[in-house]
This record gives sequence, C-alpha cells and structure tokens, in this order.
Amino acid sequence: MKYRTIVVAAALGMSSSAYAQGSVTLYGILDTGIELVTHANARGDSVVRMPGTDGSVPSRWGVRGNEDLGDGLAVIFTLENGFDTRSGDINQGGRLFGRQAWVGMSSPYGTLTFGRQYSMSYWAVLDSDVLGPDIYGGVGSLDAYIPNARSDNTVAYKGTFSGVTVGATYSFGRDSTGTGNSPGQGTCAGSIPGDSQACRQLSAMLRYDSSAFGVAGAYDEQRGGPGAAANIFNGVAPLPLTSSGDKDVRMQLNGYFKLGQLKVGGGWLGRHVETVLPTVPDVRTNIFYLTGAYLVTPTVLIDGGVYRTVDRNQDTRATLVALRGTYVLSRRTAVYLQSGYVFNSTNARYTVSQGGGGTTPGAGIGQLGVMAGIRHTF
Repeated sequence: MKYRTIVVAAALGMSSSAYAQGSVTLYGILDTGIELVTHANARGDSVVRMPGTDGSVPSRWGVRGNEDLGDGLAVIFTLENGFDTRSGDINQGGRLFGRQAWVGMSSPYGTLTFGRQYSMSYWAVLDSDVLGPDIYGGVGSLDAYIPNARSDNTVAYKGTFSGVTVGATYSFGRDSTGTGNSPGQGTCAGSIPGDSQACRQLSAMLRYDSSAFGVAGAYDEQRGGPGAAANIFNGVAPLPLTSSGDKDVRMQLNGYFKLGQLKVGGGWLGRHVETVLPTVPDVRTNIFYLTGAYLVTPTVLIDGGVYRTVDRNQDTRATLVALRGTYVLSRRTAVYLQSGYVFNSTNARYTVSQGGGGTTPGAGIGQLGVMAGIRHTF
C-alpha cells in the first residue's frame, strides 16, 4: 500500500510538471559612495558622509518567479527588500520586503496582483523623469512619495494593449507600519470597523508608448486615518490627516521622446492636500520638470534635469538643478559622479540630498551636493 502511494504521487508530480513550468530569479543592486552636502543645518555647516539610502538608484535584493499554467496564464510573484548599503539597515519602515511583496496572475488580458506594491504614480513617471530616482534629482527630490509610491494591502491591475497601458490600484490600508511610503506620512493601517474609507488609497494610470515617444497621466488619492500626516517636504511641519474625510491627491501629466542617442522627458505633478478641519488650511503644490539623457559612447552616459516646485499656500518655492555622469565598467558595474544644487525661496527649506535625512538647510538657504559612487547589479 505504501509503495502504491509513492508511485501515484510520483505520477501526479510528473503529470503536473508537463504543463506547469516555472522559474525563480534572485537579483539585486548595490549602490553607494561618498557625498558632500553644504549648508546641512541651520548654522550653515557642511557634511561629508556615506548617504543612508541610495546614490544613483536605491539598493535592493529580491526574488521574482513565475509558473506557466498554460493557455497564456501564469502565476507570478515578487519579494523585494530595500536596504541601506552604508550600514546594512532595512529601509521602508523596517519591513523585510518593503519595496515589493505580492503574488498574482498574468494573462493576455493583463496582470492582477495582491500585496504590497507600487501605485500608478510610480509607473506613470518612470520614463518622463529620465534622471530619477536619484539622490540629487528626480521628482522625488521635491516630493519623496513618488519614488516610494507603494501601498500595503493592495489589489492592482495593469495591462498593455497595442502600446496603450491601463492600470489601477486599490488599497484597504496603505501604510501598516509608518514611514513606509515617505518620511512624515505616518501610520495609516486602515481596516477600521465602521469607517470603510479610513486609510484607503486608489490610483489609476493611462499611458501610451511607441518606439520614439510616450505620454502618460495618473491620479493618486490617499485618505486620512488615525496617525496619518502629509509631508510637503519643504521644511514646514507635516499636515495632520487624521480623518477619513481628509485627502492627499496627486495628479500628473508627462511625456518623453527619443532621437538617436538622446532622450528628453518632462511633465507636471500637481498635489492637493485637503482636510476637514477648518484650522488646517488646504495646500496645493505644483512641480514642473525637464530632463534629458545622452549616450555619449556605449560606456558613457550623461543625464540631468531641472525641477521647479511652487507652494503658494505656504509661500515656499524651490528650483533644483542636477547633473550626473556614468561610466560603465562592465555589464554589471558602473561608477558615477553627480552634483545637484537647490535654490530655496525665503521660507523654503528643501534639501538637495535624499541620502537619509539630516541635511535640512536654514530657510531660504541654497544647498550644494556632490557625490562619487559605484553601482553593481546581480
């Protein structure tokens, strides 16, 4: 009887392997270096350090896999950890797989996934913001949510048809541990009995890509809840979003084109923070950007951008200019030198460096950042 059971189990295993084939891939990026940041505090002192989060791209390791079920169907998953190369600390609020942790199905009609994953704000900006995410550039230098646009407890759909991509996400509770999306957002776990809107998040995207150009638009709405806040990243205290009637909405339109070895992108990102408390005024910000990249030789890439943010409600404005040069040593390794400068208006305290905090200048003070680094992928 035992022998018969073993034979049947083996036969079932052989039968399933005939049509269910899969693969699992381990991958990662290590990126770090040394940076100088001027006017890193209100006294105007400079600092030389290894940045705490990233250089040209955030460091990470992950596992992705798929199982082919036949007829165009497949099970897919990704587990991705973000970490600080300087000290080995885990980023994204201490989550083991804080960058991504999802499983789902793919088909000719698109993918449907469940877990912690990117909102459509992230996917919409990828090609138009040529420089980002980067320690001195990218829209994320003026709105740190964008390169960290992830949400917990999320259902997502994305499909591409003849160059047109449509996507949407819905989160039942966008941030279970705090600091997971961006600094100052606060904890907002959701799933509160009697308040179905608390900490909910939804996003949607429509984009078109061809071989020579692309355009995209996206909408992202976060609802408030216990512990939530909205950081404007301008040195002003975050706004409390403790009611489910509070909203933090981002909209964007952008595009890019390619001409030989040149790629140019640009766009607009608008944000509206609206609260139900009459003592907390609404805030509207607008970010405009223009970026470009040129492949000088197969091993030398020059890219950069100009970013402008305007917040009339809090009377803060800033312009950030960034330039980066990358030299490719091999298929997996590159070195780079980059610099950025932020011009702050009288009341603004935007920082040029996204390298782990601790470099906020005094109000109205400009700031320079310079970094030499190395990046290795596996």
